[in-house]
Amino acid sequence: MTAPRQVLPGVTYLVTHRCTQRRYLLRPSKVTNEVFEYLLAVAADRFGVAVHAYCVMSNHYHLVVTDSRARLPAFQQFLDALVARAVNALLGRWEHFWAPGSYSAVTLGTPEAIVDKAAYVLANPVAARLVRLGRKWPGLWSSPGAFGSSRMVQRPKHFFSENGSLPERAELRLTVPPGFNDVSNYRRALEAAVSHREAEASRRGAGFLGVKRVLSQRPSSMPVTEDPRRALRPRVAARDKWKRIELLGRLKGFLEDYREALEVWRERRGAAVFPAGTYLMRIAHGARCAGFG
Repeated sequence: MTAPRQVLPGVTYLVTHRCTQRRYLLRPSKVTNEVFEYLLAVAADRFGVAVHAYCVMSNHYHLVVTDSRARLPAFQQFLDALVARAVNALLGRWEHFWAPGSYSAVTLGTPEAIVDKAAYVLANPVAARLVRLGRKWPGLWSSPGAFGSSRMVQRPKHFFSENGSLPERAELRLTVPPGFNDVSNYRRALEAAVSHREAEASRRGAGFLGVKRVLSQRPSSMPVTEDPRRALRPRVAARDKWKRIELLGRLKGFLEDYREALEVWRERRGAAVFPAGTYLMRIAHGARCAGFG
């Protein structure tokens, strides 16, 4: 059984999700880029999620977001389900789109961790030896220079009904994360961190696949390298040792309180009160939760 997630308002996350069998189902194309960008804009607005960084690779995506309303699971369900349906329709597929167990949401506990993981996201195409600079990536990629700006995204003609419930246009905002009051300072810190990661990646080997070869790959293809198995799956990230210990302590306390409440729930349902941040039991089963009455 997967350990329950604590979902609290105002938390910033690094979110990752991978395509089934690492296939290139999200390979950059005009339509795929339009679909993902539009649905990201709609989902962020609908569920109150602030977007700070994103990069959609050929077989996975990364987001750095802040969940202002404690609705991250609903945001992810909406985004992932519609991306899968729309891109599957484009490719003529019916099979599963996302790899089971590949979803990850890591809590970013400090401003430094946010900068570090946002730089990791934006340098990902370089680290994967695909392009020499992240800004050359032909898929969706959020520029550090775009913070504080927004753009209107048109509903794609592919898949979406003109008479459907989704809006004709949606605004995608790229916002500065919590803990940063000055846009310019944050932009400079992020640009420096991205440049450092890109330089480190370039020194580790020679040769990049290049944009043309990326775009020529078939969606049904996959990397020739082996998929790492049984790797650590962190729930929190913070470079500061004591902050990381604090975050892990909070998570441990939540899990212990959750298990105690679950035991009470099984014996006498109405008496159970789950800890703050409990999501599934509250939403799916109507369980009482601290902070929600």
